Amino acid sequence: MPALSQKLEFSNPKGEALAARLELPDGEPAAFALFAHCFTCSKDVAAASRISRGLRERGIAVLRFDFTGLGNSEGDFANTNFSSNVADLVAAADHLRREFRAPELLIGHSLGGAAVLAAAHQISEVRAIATIGAPSAPQHVEHLFADQVEEISSRGFAEVQLAGRSFRIEKQFLDDLGEHDLATRVGSLGTALLIFHSPVDETVAIDHARELYSAARHPKSFVSLDRADHLLTNPKDSAYVADVLAAWAGRYLTGDPESSAAAVKEKAAKIASPPAAPPTGVVVVSPGSGKFGHEVRAGVHTFLADEPAGVGGDDRGAGPYDFLLAALGSCTAMTLKMYADRKGWPFEGATVELEHDKIHAEDCLDCTTREGKVDQISRRIELHGNLDETQRARLLQIADMCPVHRTLIGEITIPTEEVRRA
Repeated sequence: MPALSQKLEFSNPKGEALAARLELPDGEPAAFALFAHCFTCSKDVAAASRISRGLRERGIAVLRFDFTGLGNSEGDFANTNFSSNVADLVAAADHLRREFRAPELLIGHSLGGAAVLAAAHQISEVRAIATIGAPSAPQHVEHLFADQVEEISSRGFAEVQLAGRSFRIEKQFLDDLGEHDLATRVGSLGTALLIFHSPVDETVAIDHARELYSAARHPKSFVSLDRADHLLTNPKDSAYVADVLAAWAGRYLTGDPESSAAAVKEKAAKIASPPAAPPTGVVVVSPGSGKFGHEVRAGVHTFLADEPAGVGGDDRGAGPYDFLLAALGSCTAMTLKMYADRKGWPFEGATVELEHDKIHAEDCLDCTTREGKVDQISRRIELHGNLDETQRARLLQIADMCPVHRTLIGEITIPTEEVRRA
C-alpha cells in the first residue's frame, strides 16, 4: 500500500487533546518510533518533519506530536513543564501501543532529547534512543530567558520572547527543571543510545554531548553533525540524520510479524474515520492503557480515567469517585449561576469543594441506616460576588436542588445488560 501521513489525536494525562501526525511506510513497518520536538517548537518544525519522513521512507513508522499548549494541541503552555512533557511522551507511547504497536525507538531534538531520556524508563518496549542537539540537563533552557529568571522567581512569572513569539514562563517551570537528574537517568537507561550533535551548535554547546556520552553505558554512539546549526535548517542535515539513524537503529529493533501491511492499513483507516461520538446523554467507557486505565467519551469530549498509584493504577486520569464529585460540583455551580442570573443578583460564580468518605452510620444524624457504614459527600461552597446575607442563604438552599444532587439522594435503578458486537 502507499505510504501514509495521518493526522490523529490522543489525550494527555489531564484529558486534553494533543495533535499528532503518524508517518506510515509503504508496507509493514520495521518498527514504530516516537519523535519529541524542540523547546517551544511544534511537530511540524522542519527538522522533525524531514527526519520523520526520511525514516518513513526507510520502513520505520514515526509518530510526532505537539506537546501540551503548543502547535495544535490543547492546554495552556504556562501550566506545562519538563515533567508534563515527559508525561505527554508516555501518553503518546500508550496511544501507539493501544492503536498500533509500542514504540521501540525514541527520538528527541534539543529539550525533546532530554525528555525522551527521562521518559524511556516508563516505556518498557524501548530498545534504542537517539538525541539530536540535546542538553545534558533540562535546566539548560533557562539560558534562553536568562535575563528574566530573577523576575520569574520573584514575581512568579514573566512573558518571554522565544523565536519571535511570546510565552508565559512561570516559577513552577523553573522549579520543576531542578527536580530532574538526567545524568543518573542516562546511566541507567538499559538501551542503546545514539547522540547526534553539531560542534558549532550555538544553542546547546557540544560539551553537553560529551556529558551525555560519559554518563551513558554501552552500547552508545556519537555522530558529529559537522557544520549543522541547532535546528538543522539545511535539509541535507536532516536527511543525513535519517540515513544514519535508520541504519544504526536496525541493529536493535525487533520488528513484529503480527503487524502485517493489511493490519496497518486497517488501523490507518480507523484514524482517518474515527468512531462517531456517542449520542447526547450517553457516556462510553472503553479500555485504555495500564492496569486500570480507561478512556471516557461524552459526546465529542474525551477524558482519561485511572486509579492512583497507591492502589495499583498509573494515576494518568481522574478516579471514578473523582468523576462523581466533579459531576456534583459542576452541577451545583451551574445551578447557582442559572438561579442568580434569573434573579439579577450580583453573583460572580461559586467555588465548590467536595470530598467523599465512608462514615459509621451511627455518626450520621440524617441517615435511616443505623448499622455499618454509609457514604458521605462533604460539600463546601464559596460564593463570589457582592451578595447580602439573604441571597447567600437562598443560594445554599438552591445548591440542594441541583439535578445531580437530586439524583444522588433519590431512588436510582441501574439495569445492566450485555451487548455483543460482531
